[in-house]
Amino acid sequence: MADKVEFELVSPEKLLKSQPVDMVVVPGSEGDFGVLAGHSPMISTVRPGVIDVYEGDRIVDRVFVAGGFAEVTEARCTVLAEEAVALADLNRGAVEQQIKDLSEDLDDSKSDAERATAESKLAVARAKLEALSQSSAH
Repeated sequence: MADKVEFELVSPEKLLKSQPVDMVVVPGSEGDFGVLAGHSPMISTVRPGVIDVYEGDRIVDRVFVAGGFAEVTEARCTVLAEEAVALADLNRGAVEQQIKDLSEDLDDSKSDAERATAESKLAVARAKLEALSQSSAH
């Protein structure tokens, strides 16, 4: 088991995953980073994007995260995600509608705070659409 790293994915509601994996690739704010057993300890912010979970050299799970933080130790990678959903569970039509609705909310925003909230939600929705586009290209 020494060649595995424990991957934990936590949302505000609950622990979503806790499993030994060969590698996990996380969308860090400074770029994607892969975590293998024995990784140097680090903490990173996570940008909206997809976490790829590997068994051997094969991706066995893909999870969209809306952002958060990742803590890496030699034996564990824990991602505290603001929102997490299996990429397979995302519906392109629903995401496209969400982008349309959020764009209208942005246009209708009356204050800087409303505008910032709408822009943040819109960025996450656009990242979901990009993740779906990239997954269909594979």
